[in-house]
Amino acid sequence: MPNILYIIVTAVVALGVGVYIGRSLLQKVYKQQEDAARQRAKNIIREAEINGESIMKDRILEAKEKSLKLKSEFEDEMNKKKNIIIQNENKVKQREQHVSKQMEEVKRKENELHKEKEHLNTQLEHLKKRKDEVEQQHEEVVGQLEKIAGLTAAEAREQLVEALKNEAQTQASSHIKDIVAQAKLTATKEAKKIVIETIQRTAAEHAIENCVSVFNIESDDIKGKIIGREGRNIRALEAATGVEIIVDDTPEAIIISGFDPVRREIARLSLHRLVADGRIHPARIEEVVSKTRKNIEEEIVEIGERTAIDLGIHGLHPELIKMVGRMRFRSSYGQNLLQHSREVANLCATMAAELGLNVKHAKRAGLLHDIGKVTPDEPELPHAIIGMELAKKYKEHPDVCNAIGAHHDEVEMTAMISPLVQACDAISGSRPGARREIMESYIKRLKELEETAISFEGVNQCYAIQAGRELRVMVDADNVSDDKAAQISFDISQKIEKEMQYPGQIKITVIREMRAISYAK
Repeated sequence: MPNILYIIVTAVVALGVGVYIGRSLLQKVYKQQEDAARQRAKNIIREAEINGESIMKDRILEAKEKSLKLKSEFEDEMNKKKNIIIQNENKVKQREQHVSKQMEEVKRKENELHKEKEHLNTQLEHLKKRKDEVEQQHEEVVGQLEKIAGLTAAEAREQLVEALKNEAQTQASSHIKDIVAQAKLTATKEAKKIVIETIQRTAAEHAIENCVSVFNIESDDIKGKIIGREGRNIRALEAATGVEIIVDDTPEAIIISGFDPVRREIARLSLHRLVADGRIHPARIEEVVSKTRKNIEEEIVEIGERTAIDLGIHGLHPELIKMVGRMRFRSSYGQNLLQHSREVANLCATMAAELGLNVKHAKRAGLLHDIGKVTPDEPELPHAIIGMELAKKYKEHPDVCNAIGAHHDEVEMTAMISPLVQACDAISGSRPGARREIMESYIKRLKELEETAISFEGVNQCYAIQAGRELRVMVDADNVSDDKAAQISFDISQKIEKEMQYPGQIKITVIREMRAISYAK
C-alpha cells in the first residue's frame, strides 16, 4: 500500500514536472516563432520602405521630367503666340498708317468737292436766272404766235402731232412694202426652186387611207351569233377590245366605234377570225382577241423597223420604232400619219441636201416630228412638246429634239434644220387632196375668215376662195388710199395668224377700184 501511494505520488510529481517542462518548451517555441515573425515583419517593412523610396524617387524623376517638358512646350507656345501678337501688332500699325493716309486723302477730296459744289451752286443760280429769262421770252413768243395764228399752243401741237402721225404711218407702210418686195425679189426665186424640186423628187402618193370602222358580213344571220345569248358575246368582245360594237338594221354591216384606231383594227381582225372560224363564245373571243393584239403589236414593230430601213435611219430606240409603227393606224385630217411623216422625212432630206445641212438629222427629225400624237398616256400638252421630251428621253441629237419641239412654234428654233421640218410639214399637209375636213368646220373657217376681214374699217366686201387659201377683200376707193390698202392687207394677215388655226397659208388680196364716170350730152 505505501508502495502504491509512492508510485502514484511519484507519477503525479512526474506528470506535473512533465507538464511544466512541456509548457516551458511550448512557451519557448512560441517565443521563437514570434521573434521569427517579428523579424520577418521587420524585413518586409524594411524592404517595403526601400522599394517605396525607390518608386517615389522614380515617380519624382518622371514628374520632374514631365514638368520640364510641359514647361518647355509652354514656353515654345508662348513664344509662338508672342511672335504672332508682334506680327499682328505690326500689321495693325501698318493698317493704321494706311488708314490715316486714306483719311487724309478723303479729307483732301472732300475739300475739293466742297469747292466744286460751291462753284456748281453758283453756276446753277446763274442757269436758273437764264432759264427764267428764256421762259419769259418763250411765253412772249408763244403769245405773239397765238395772236398771229389764232390757235393756242395745245391746239397747234395736236394738229402737228396728227399730221406727223399720218405722214409717219404712210411712210412706214410704204417702207414696209418696199422691204417686203425687195425680200421677195431676192429670196422667193431660190426658195421656190428648192421647194418645187423637193416636191418633184419626193413624188409622194396622194391617196388618203382611212381607218376601217365598218365590218362587212355575208348575211344578217351572223349578227345573231355575234350578239350571242342575251348579248354575252358582244359584251365580251367590247370588254376585250375596248371599243363599242353597234349592231343595227344596217344590212350586212356591223359598225365598230372607238377613238383608238389600233383598238378598232384589233376588233375588226378579231371579228373576221371569229366569223371565219364559226365558234363564237366568250372564252373563244378572249383567246382570239389576245392573239390578234399580239399580232398587231408585232406588226407595229415590223412596220416601224421597215420604215426606218426604207428611209435609211439607223440607231432608233425600240420605243421610238414602236411609236413610228403606231403612226400607221393614226390619221390627221384624213391624212395617214405614217405616210405624212415619211413624206416630211423625204422632203427634209432633199431640202437639207440642197442647202448643205445635215441630211441624216433632217430626215430623222422629219420622221419623228409627230411622235407626240401616238403616246399611249396622251397628257394635256401640245404634241410637239411631248415629241421633243420623248426624243430627249431616248437620247436623240439636240438638233433633232429642237426641230420636233419647234415645228409648231411651241419652242424657240435653235437648230438649222428646225425651219426645214416646219416648212416640209406645211408642204405635206397643204397639198390639194392631202387632207380632208368636216364640212361644218370647213364652212365655219371660211365664215371666220370673211368676218375677220369685214371687221376692218374701209372694207366693203370680202370673199374666201381657193378652199379658204385666198381671201379677196374689196375696199372703198374714196376712203382708202393705195398705201392704206397695203396696210389693211398686212393687218388682216396678222390678225388671222393670231386668232385662227388653218393648214398651210392664206393669201390676202386687197382690191381698190376707182371709177370716174361722166356723160357727154
